[in-house]
Formats: sequence, structure tokens, C-alpha cells
Amino acid sequence: MRHRVLGGTGIEVSPYCLGTMMFGFIGNPDHDECARIIHTALDEGINFVDTADMYSAGESETIVGKALKGRRDDVVLATKVHFPMEEGPNRGGNSRRWIVRAVEDSLRRLGTDWIDLYQVHRPDHRTDVEETLSVLTDLVHQGKIRAFGCSTFPADQIVEAHHVADRRGLQRFRTEQPPYSLLARGVERHVLPVTERLGMGVLTWSPLASGFLTGRYRKDRAADLTTGRPALHPDRFDPSAPTTTAKLEAVERLVAVARELGCSLPELAIAFPLAHPAVTSVIIGPRTPEQLRAALKGRSVVLDDAALDRIDEIVPPGTDVYQPDGVWAPPSLTVPALRRRPAGSRSAA
Repeated sequence: MRHRVLGGTGIEVSPYCLGTMMFGFIGNPDHDECARIIHTALDEGINFVDTADMYSAGESETIVGKALKGRRDDVVLATKVHFPMEEGPNRGGNSRRWIVRAVEDSLRRLGTDWIDLYQVHRPDHRTDVEETLSVLTDLVHQGKIRAFGCSTFPADQIVEAHHVADRRGLQRFRTEQPPYSLLARGVERHVLPVTERLGMGVLTWSPLASGFLTGRYRKDRAADLTTGRPALHPDRFDPSAPTTTAKLEAVERLVAVARELGCSLPELAIAFPLAHPAVTSVIIGPRTPEQLRAALKGRSVVLDDAALDRIDEIVPPGTDVYQPDGVWAPPSLTVPALRRRPAGSRSAA
């Protein structure tokens, strides 16, 4: 497997990054099988592993740590911080107080002395970004992390963070981890151009669009809403919803593209983000060994200009067929009072 340089860090990573969100009680609770998935990925040339403290409430990090014993030096290890890990105040977010504690907890669960890439999982409007960059810079100086990045940040906040880092003499975000797939191309509009301009590495997540690009969900098949993702989030698979209809219609046309290329729909889906010049690595998140083997089968798929032109016709560049789940929304959109004047002062007269 080839390697690409991760932003300006000088760290070389594989174009496939093994995501471990499905390891632990939320997906695969068999620690031994999860370890075998990790070992198979490493044996196949993947040297990049991504996890997060909140995946299965820390269980994923524990699994990864056990699996990497004896192979730690060969792996670029990434994890994330932000989401609450306990009940009560000050148990999450991007404050110095929380990050200083959270990184120690992650190091302990991972069984390592350092983290190669420590990522801020989401923005935190309550915490000044200078506070976050300051503590992350300190952790680099202390040798506990090698580099740091952000995940699912909007373009304007990425630019603001870089401006603050330059002005205050702090280290800057070296990477961004956005959602990006054949059905969710919104990051092409602003996020990916910004990361390119700033020389950042990019790890993309959800290449299979929450399962819609696996080939299991088609227009002519009724989805089983009792198992898997449909059971967890039936609203996302509601056949009467216009968004579901749009996704399924796009899938049918994308299946035809994959057939012409001689590959499967999942192979097409994973190859697509890697064709963008801003993308360093695409995160694949298998739950089973079979899912890993299926993803690895597509490592040699090459999308030529004709195939990419066909994809552009189906899902135009910079557009989303659906809004990826988990994308951060600013308070200006979620808090009505921030976009509404007092009732008595809304008229012109």
C-alpha cells in the first residue's frame, strides 16, 4: 500500500485508515476478533489507526491498545477528545481543564506513552479556540502527542484557529477529519479548499454514507428496520422520506457506474474520496473481518476522469444528497434567540 504525507507533519500514512468506532459494545464486543481485524489491517499495509475516547465509552481505545502491543512503533495512532465521558459539568468539551485529564485517560487506555495525532472531535462554542490550541501546544512540547488536528470543523472555524495560532505563536491544527462520500460532497465547497490552502492533512469519515453505499439498500428492496443501522435510526431509512428517496435514486445510478468499472459499489465509494487532491486518507470502519476484507479488495480501484464526470452528473460537486449525521451546527442555527430581534423591534416602522 502506498503512503501519503499527513499535512506538513512529515508523518507518512497509508491511504486507508482503520477506523475503530465499531469496536466495543456499540458494534463488535469481541475483543479478540477486533484485535484480529487490526492485525489483518496492519499485515495488509495499513499503518494508520483512528479511534476516539468516546467510542464505546473508552472500550475501543482499550481494544486498540491491547492489539498494538509489540507493534506500536509501526503504527500512526490517532484518537480524539471532546464528547462527555461522564455525567456532570467539566467532563467534556475543549477546555484546558478537560483536555489535560482526557489525554492521560486515553494514554492509559491505549497503553502508550504518546499519541501521534490528537484530534478535537467537534468545535466547542463555550471555549476560546486559543485556550484549546494552547493546551494542545503544551502537550506537544511535553511529548504526549506528536501533532494535533480537528474533526468536522466548518471552514470558517478552521481559518480562525489558524489565524489565532499565528498571532499567538501557538502550534496549529495539522489535520481535519470531515464526512465525505459520494452522497455527501458538501465539504468540497469550502472545507477541502481551505485545508488545501493551509497545507492540512485530511482524513475523511463515513465513505459508505451510513450504509447506503454498501449495496444493501436499494429502491426495489424493502429495508429491514429491525436490525443494524435501520433499527438504531429508522428515520434515516424511512422509505416515505424525500431524503431517503433521493439517496436510493442516486445509489441506483452509482451502481451502474460501479458495474461499468468492474467494481462493487462499496469499492467505488471508498475510492471516491481518495481521488480528491486534498484528501490524505479515507477512514474505513469495519465491524467484522469480512467487512475489512471487502474494503481491502478495492484498494487498486482507479477512478478515471470519465468515471468522475459521471459521478458529478449524479451528485454535483459541493452538494449533499443528505446531511451527514453528527455534523456540528453553530449556535446561530440551533438557538432561535440568536437570529431573532426582540419582538418589539422587528418592524421597519
